[in-house]
Amino acid sequence: MDKQEAIAKLETLREQLNQFNYEYHVLDKPSVSDQEYDMKMRELKDIEEQYPELITPDSPSQRVGGEPIDAFQKVQHNIPMLSLGNAFNEEELRDFDRRVREGTDATNISYVCELKIDGLAISLRYVEGLLERGATRGDGKTGEDITTNLKTIRSIPLKIKETQPIEVRGEAFMPTKSFQALNEKREQNGEDLFANPRNAAAGSLRQLDPKIAASRNLDIFIYSVGEWEAGELASHSERLAYLKELGFKINPETKTCKSIDEVIEYVQYWTEHRPDLSYEIDGIVIKVDQIDIQDELGFTAKSPRWAIAYKFPAEEAVTKLTDIELSVGRTGVVTPTALLEPVKVAGTTVKRASLHNEDLIREKDIRIGDTVVIKKAGDIIPEVVRVVVDERKGDEEPFEMPTHCPECESELVRLEEEVALRCINPNCSAHLREGLIHFVSRNAMNIDGLGEKVIKQLFDEELVHTIADLYRLDKEDLLKLDRMGEKSVQNLLEAIAHSKENSLERLLFGLGIRYVGSKASQTLAENFHHINGLMKAEIEELIAIQDIGEKVADSIVRYFEKPQVQSLIQELKELGLNMEYKGITSEDIAEDSPFSGKTVVLTGKLEELSRSEAKKQIEALGGKVTGSVSKNTDILVAGADAGSKYDKAQKLGVTIWDEQQLQDALS
Repeated sequence: MDKQEAIAKLETLREQLNQFNYEYHVLDKPSVSDQEYDMKMRELKDIEEQYPELITPDSPSQRVGGEPIDAFQKVQHNIPMLSLGNAFNEEELRDFDRRVREGTDATNISYVCELKIDGLAISLRYVEGLLERGATRGDGKTGEDITTNLKTIRSIPLKIKETQPIEVRGEAFMPTKSFQALNEKREQNGEDLFANPRNAAAGSLRQLDPKIAASRNLDIFIYSVGEWEAGELASHSERLAYLKELGFKINPETKTCKSIDEVIEYVQYWTEHRPDLSYEIDGIVIKVDQIDIQDELGFTAKSPRWAIAYKFPAEEAVTKLTDIELSVGRTGVVTPTALLEPVKVAGTTVKRASLHNEDLIREKDIRIGDTVVIKKAGDIIPEVVRVVVDERKGDEEPFEMPTHCPECESELVRLEEEVALRCINPNCSAHLREGLIHFVSRNAMNIDGLGEKVIKQLFDEELVHTIADLYRLDKEDLLKLDRMGEKSVQNLLEAIAHSKENSLERLLFGLGIRYVGSKASQTLAENFHHINGLMKAEIEELIAIQDIGEKVADSIVRYFEKPQVQSLIQELKELGLNMEYKGITSEDIAEDSPFSGKTVVLTGKLEELSRSEAKKQIEALGGKVTGSVSKNTDILVAGADAGSKYDKAQKLGVTIWDEQQLQDALS
């Protein structure tokens, strides 16, 4: 085949394959078999391999994912991607309708109701019909360029029949079946499970290797336009119809309602039928349909006046508490967890719920065998709300926290100003095991493939006992483990070897020094450059460093004074681990921080951190900590006994985290 014949053939194949993609992934009406599609795709790739200069951006071959990148570039949204105000009941929806009508002289107001997909908001920009850029929402003004990953979503067209520049916006998500299959695979591999499909979708689209995103079976619904030079249409519903003509996937459940009564009927219907969907939703978005009325109503500083998000009430379920399990963390804190008869809550099966500490168990009078009410706070955090006392039969067993560690039998202590019981035996097997899990985690040494289950296998087989033992593992050791073949072992050994090159701040955080989080690790690495200087530092020298307080300084000095720690560091040096700082700045951390520009409120009892320490770390990462919940609050961190702030945050639709999510973000 000569080049001219190749050009003509490629054009035909691209048109055919793009049409097949549209029929399968957007219309859900495939016209050809998978075998026929695969044959044409192979023919396309063979020709492109022969003539690589003929590969075009809209070629279906470009969806499979290219080479990994080093980092995502920042993207400015010329028209901000604003958040929406919230409504939680019928009264608040009618109040929204009243405000809309008071803000305009128009009487012909209609609303477009859309399912609020629980995913990741994204922007797609097309120039001369080709997908030029895809970006995350970020903080609304600045996002990240994830074009290579978005190209792997087959319901996103790479080329549209519109030559004028146009930016569309939508929600990328992971269908429920894909989420379940992904978590099953991760569980088999001993990797951490995703908490929900939203986290899985966000994590997939922020992979530096687009081949990973391509394997995750993501989907998208487009719900609006941003920048648009393609012409004027009089209503939002007409815009959606035009976007559908262009080949974008629009949610078929979207409905135009002529009155607020119709809106409320739509909300009531989907509140009841939400579990029937093949993807998760967390509410309904209601928008004024007429564009001229939208323009007349305008915006507040944070959100449009012509749209609102109805949030579903937190779903509750009743189940039996069958037992209370105790776990010992890497810092020695003993945490009780409720074991439950499996129950479906907010689209996921809940089998466990945190009980935080002994005080909460006593306050709620929780007993083994109780019938309890379970709720997922913010549809995320499983918690025991209350005991159904009327269901008690008299054989329920009161729970008493042990006096000795469930792992090593050492006496438990309650340190001053702490509510948690703690094991302080440095040789406790739980300390060592959980310390290894922390060391290999994403925010520490980031050793891909060494998940919690693999670490537990290695520990149980007595192949590892200390951090240094990880770097002595060989092929024969790893082949003994379940589900570890030749390829998996080779990949894991390469990941372990690669981690030796990590910068000093990752090693310091991975060591798990008490009170030394990721920010403090960064600060110490920046100031000392090499671990030798830090190991010799005195308290006065450490306190002189900005953001290093006396408690942190004392903990660092005590840690490095221990002979076993000094021996460990020497072992790691001999095994080839880097001990030097490689120059990542504090500004980089703050810029990428989940707290950057966010207002945070702390409430309830925190077990791992004092309130002041949590405040200090959040502010070091660019956040602002305030004392009360308001409409300007972005995140509420709820410890035990959260109280009225928790209730107000739920009413205002504020994102609610538990202490573990705070720890993960600080990591």
